[in-house]
Amino acid sequence: MLNGKRYNFFHNLVGYYGYKGLYNGETADDIAKRKGLRYREDILDNMGSDELIANLFRISQTEQKLKKDNIQTEREANQTHYNVGRIVRKAIQEAGGTMPEDLPTPKKSLRELEKEKKNIKKIS
Repeated sequence: MLNGKRYNFFHNLVGYYGYKGLYNGETADDIAKRKGLRYREDILDNMGSDELIANLFRISQTEQKLKKDNIQTEREANQTHYNVGRIVRKAIQEAGGTMPEDLPTPKKSLRELEKEKKNIKKIS
């Protein structure tokens, strides 16, 4: 049953199956390597707006479906994450959009931009 600690543990793995569905089989590690990220650097912090929006939509729709369908097992939850990722991918494809793996990685991560913004405020 997915509740308490077990649900929190699983929820942290949301990216694994969801990424595989959205990125045509790529895992979080595959995406991080392709983007040239350092160990433990957050993938979501290294996306442009289109890619980030697709991922946030995937995450929110998965969370809603897990709750709505009262998903209880890891196996069902894994499959749900994957399926929702595939659905989002298909929607992008049908709309004629660029697949997430083909979108450019921004030169600066969100964390770098936030740090720069903080430094500018200190100077002002």
